Amino acid sequence: MHASSSCLFSPHAPSSSSAAPCPAPAFVSDPGLACTQVDLLVIGASFAGLACARAAAKAGLSVMVLEKKTAAGAKLHTTGIIVKDAVDSVPWLAEVPPALVRRIEGVRLYAPDMHHVDLHAPGYWFWATDAPALLDWMVDSTRACGVEVRLGTLFEQALWVNGRWEVPVAQGPCIRATYLVGADGPHSRVAKALGLSRNTRFLYGVEHEYQGARMAPDLLHCFIDKQLAPGYIGWALDGVGVSQIGLARRMGRHDTGALRLDPLLRKIAPVVSPGDAPPVAVRAGMIPCGGVLPVVARERALLVGDAAGMVSPVTAGGIHTALQHGERAGEAVARFVRGEVDDPATWFVRGYPRFLMKRTLRWAFDHFQSDWMFNRLLGTAPMRRAAELVYFHRKGSGPVAR
Repeated sequence: MHASSSCLFSPHAPSSSSAAPCPAPAFVSDPGLACTQVDLLVIGASFAGLACARAAAKAGLSVMVLEKKTAAGAKLHTTGIIVKDAVDSVPWLAEVPPALVRRIEGVRLYAPDMHHVDLHAPGYWFWATDAPALLDWMVDSTRACGVEVRLGTLFEQALWVNGRWEVPVAQGPCIRATYLVGADGPHSRVAKALGLSRNTRFLYGVEHEYQGARMAPDLLHCFIDKQLAPGYIGWALDGVGVSQIGLARRMGRHDTGALRLDPLLRKIAPVVSPGDAPPVAVRAGMIPCGGVLPVVARERALLVGDAAGMVSPVTAGGIHTALQHGERAGEAVARFVRGEVDDPATWFVRGYPRFLMKRTLRWAFDHFQSDWMFNRLLGTAPMRRAAELVYFHRKGSGPVAR
């Protein structure tokens, strides 16, 4: 049903190239079809989608969110770690119930031969979260701001009709929106329907949750091993009510088969033990790692969060940028609907993070990762600076090598 259009906008294009939006294609619509009218329709009850919807509603817009899952917190592909920078810069996080988070005070980074350094930064910490419960709480918080969140509702297409987006749904009338935001994850249906760029570079991760696992507390344990986790790491932490142990690796075009956690568990058994009981939960999925995509917007529509590739190419962390840019997107759309600014598709997306340094580190890690190098250099000053850049944005006080 989608017709291509030249009205596409890149976050990396110079401002002169997107000063005036061009018309989107017209579609045939049933004039007798009744539609629910909203100012903003967000696809995806994700961190980015909910932050966007909430901000727009607080700015006075009528907002609806469509989420294909029956619960926003179901089948997540995230460890749920939130950096202190996010807590400091996103006011919404100050409202999170304390029972949903737990502070992690530092990082223990292990070389392939299992010697390690402890990394800390004065006043810096991470949040481990009960991610499913956190997202469900965010849905309730967003609804309290007046947003209609429809769970169990699949987005399949969007039609451009008389200057508005029309989105048919399986149950009930179609939805007609002034603006459309895609926050529906790394395999975005919105990106596909609107002819925008789509993620092609991924890490694949698997994580088990255990009760009664044993490890040094209050640390994020990170394991470097090119054989087990090429292009990424293994990890373990004491989370909220459970311990999380996971592994992710770079995915090539010819990689097939399931990623198994057993080899990592055997290797790290002297320092991290899940115990004898089976995992209480298992999650797995694809994580985009190619950086922000080239074309993430068109007239009155844009992508945000994982759908836009807004994930750190090095750490694969995306919650901070999702919340921050999701909120800003909602505010920008509200200003546009009120007639205060031009279409955010022409200017807002140019402020998306480029991850230039982290893309360079990702390239180096992909091409030059060496177990021998990490065995020899972990704990040296250059490696310390690199680790501080990745974990603490150079706020580190220096590691303790073991």
